[in-house]
Amino acid sequence: MPDEPDPEVYKAPPSRTPVSERITTVPNPVTFIQTAFNYIVDAPVTFVREWIERQQAKNKFYYYHQKFRRVPDLSECMEGDYLCFYEAEAQWRRDRLVDQQIVEIVRERLGACKHREGPNEFQNCAKEVEQLAQVTKAYQERYGDLGVHGNARTCLMKQKHRMMEEMKAQENASQ
Repeated sequence: MPDEPDPEVYKAPPSRTPVSERITTVPNPVTFIQTAFNYIVDAPVTFVREWIERQQAKNKFYYYHQKFRRVPDLSECMEGDYLCFYEAEAQWRRDRLVDQQIVEIVRERLGACKHREGPNEFQNCAKEVEQLAQVTKAYQERYGDLGVHGNARTCLMKQKHRMMEEMKAQENASQ
């Protein structure tokens, strides 16, 4: 094996990169178009975008931690106060979604416990089963039989009827 590489096979790179020589005095149209695009389109868009980002940096908004203030219940709204009715309805819908998620989380915990425990699920997951029974019972008492188109008013009426039935049952039990 030779000590030095053959200069004919492995040619050395040029010592300097050649400079392109301009042959014409007419400006390059590509440079002109790039410059025009930069000043006409890119610069204003970049300015607006940076301004928006500065405004958003001042007011950080975390959508996943949005907290709504509690509004009065539908029973506390005055007659003819449609804004109060609307806010109570929105509050009721948010509460229903939260309750649905609570039931779903407890159900997932029970499924994970059953999967983890295997054949011993009845013995070791009794606490999760009891918790799921309590949560689903509470959800069913509040939102059951309302259907897809349930709203705050029908839920309130259902609650009122349930309370009246409980009062009648207590009166009958005391007699």
